[in-house]
Amino acid sequence: MKKPTVDYTGFRLSRIKEPRFRHLLLLVSWPIYLVLYFALERAFPLDQCYSVHCALDDAMAFNEVFVVPYVGWYFLLAFTVLYFMFYDLENFKGFQIFLIVTEVVALTTYAIFPTRVDFQPETMPRDNIFSDIIGLLYAVDVNTNACPSLHVAFSLGIGSAWSKRKQTRLWVKLMIWAMAILICLSTVYTKQHSVLDFVWALPMCLLAEIVAYGRSYWLPKFKKQPAASLNK
Repeated sequence: MKKPTVDYTGFRLSRIKEPRFRHLLLLVSWPIYLVLYFALERAFPLDQCYSVHCALDDAMAFNEVFVVPYVGWYFLLAFTVLYFMFYDLENFKGFQIFLIVTEVVALTTYAIFPTRVDFQPETMPRDNIFSDIIGLLYAVDVNTNACPSLHVAFSLGIGSAWSKRKQTRLWVKLMIWAMAILICLSTVYTKQHSVLDFVWALPMCLLAEIVAYGRSYWLPKFKKQPAASLNK
């Protein structure tokens, strides 16, 4: 088994500010985000939330099978955070900053401009296990806090973070991107989000990419180019 980059056996909360464990402070954003997310999800009555809808939402038919990648998002997200935390601290830091930026932007948007989706099916068109899971999902994850979609933003962030890891093989990166794309599609086909929620997640991801990786990843690539090649 691969040896972790950091040995956490001696970790205690009292030691979290030590250089060896200081990166774990980034995880503090998770409980703060979850509390604020669920608070905002129930802060506004439905009639005070703007209904997000476009023609493409009607063109893309409901498909309950897409609940599989939708729910798989939770496992992929947890796996990515934990893997980087143990085996790739630089990517852990960059990925966590990416998530924090998207969380701040999204939560601020939800507070200022609350949104909802109104086109979830009242009855399932087919009776199967996927429809049962969708019904449970609708009951737990209410139809507010829709735009921009954090499901989409986190998925694109996962793909971006793994793409930057030189030690990861190409087929693994392609597989993760395939999963991320399926998750993005699942938000629309399960009727949890509008296509507009996906579209508005893109500039949020661009901002997060710049903040998280702008200097540490993208800027050095441009600086390494010889002057002669820049003048061509």
